[in-house]
Amino acid sequence: MRQLIVQVPQGHGKDVLNIAKDHQGVNLVQIEANSLDHALDLVIVYISNRRVEDFLRQLESLPDVHITLLPSGVMALHPPSNQAAEQVTNVEPRSPVEVFLSGLQSVGSWKGFLGYAALGGVVAWIGLFTNTIYLLTAAMLIAPFAGPAMTAAIATARGDRKLLGRSLARYFSALSLTIAIAALLSLLFGRSIATSQMIERSQVSVTAILLPLAAGAAGALNLVQSERSSLVSGAATGMLVAASLAPPAGVVGMAVAIGRWDLATGSLFLLLLQLCGINLSAALLFRRFGLSTRGARYTRGKKLVFPIALLITALALIGLLVWQLANSPNLQRASLSQRANAEVHQVIGQEPSAQLVEANVRFTRSSISGQNTLLTVLYVQRSPDATESDAIIRDRLTKAIQARLTEQYKNITPLVSVNVLAPPNQN
Repeated sequence: MRQLIVQVPQGHGKDVLNIAKDHQGVNLVQIEANSLDHALDLVIVYISNRRVEDFLRQLESLPDVHITLLPSGVMALHPPSNQAAEQVTNVEPRSPVEVFLSGLQSVGSWKGFLGYAALGGVVAWIGLFTNTIYLLTAAMLIAPFAGPAMTAAIATARGDRKLLGRSLARYFSALSLTIAIAALLSLLFGRSIATSQMIERSQVSVTAILLPLAAGAAGALNLVQSERSSLVSGAATGMLVAASLAPPAGVVGMAVAIGRWDLATGSLFLLLLQLCGINLSAALLFRRFGLSTRGARYTRGKKLVFPIALLITALALIGLLVWQLANSPNLQRASLSQRANAEVHQVIGQEPSAQLVEANVRFTRSSISGQNTLLTVLYVQRSPDATESDAIIRDRLTKAIQARLTEQYKNITPLVSVNVLAPPNQN
């Protein structure tokens, strides 16, 4: 439930109480008070979350009404006392007006917002520069990308062009600053080659679309759910939103600084995919929970903005996916590595003289012009009944794996290294 304090000119307190009773308000209190220049009535109301917006809409008919909405859940206990358990366990989602006003509050000071974006860029750069995973996680926590991404989804659901424009401006401003910070630090410290984390973070899977869709849905659920019914903290969902933003933004800056445009392309793709996916799933979920173009104390939403913005988002998402599928293997390296690994397992499974110990199959970012190098390093163990030499087994497996991979993937160059091992009793 939510607590509201309603201030009206004296004599209208009873009207507020009647409206509150119509909306099943409980523990109602009316107090006579005085402002600086006139007498007034203060009415304290406890009302269900889902009735807050309709209650506010009806209060608009009263003269000179002032409303204070406490944005935290309360437990309003009232007779009969034996129903206390049911009264406190009936937790409902936040009202649409509260979700929208919270989104407006997040579009606040630029100084703090850009400060966190800059710090996130510094931490992401250090993590990528030193190949330190926990620093990349810290960058996800610091980076403020979740705020404008979710506010853009709220603006889409509400049909608010002004808020949508401000949210997108903040989103791209933060990304640009993070990229610039990473590029500047790379130039200052003379970084000239890509680190392993840069290479890993720039690789894209065909399932990459699922992360922003899940992040948008999780962020929307966190914003609409009452704080006592949410099982996940806001920081956790914010980190989920930033999970594929902060590291790729750092990679873009570092890749541009060292002239590795192949790395920058994959990371830039992830940044655009993230925004579109979050906006699509979160906006649809916000509409499902009642956010619409018109509401209490909100009149600037336009009905056409929601379908137009959603259509543009969907078309952009489709365009990105078409770009990904058409740009193989550059934007599918992570997925192709897994598929190639499965092909390697099948080839070795057909070899009677060796058994697989370990397979490492991955794309490299080599400087060989026009070549998509798929590096395959294998460790196999001789079978107990094998009679061929290690060299023969190695040569046969190398040719079989290269033939299979070349047949399945026409635009890659498989480089295979097979290491034949033997247990002590076979030496």
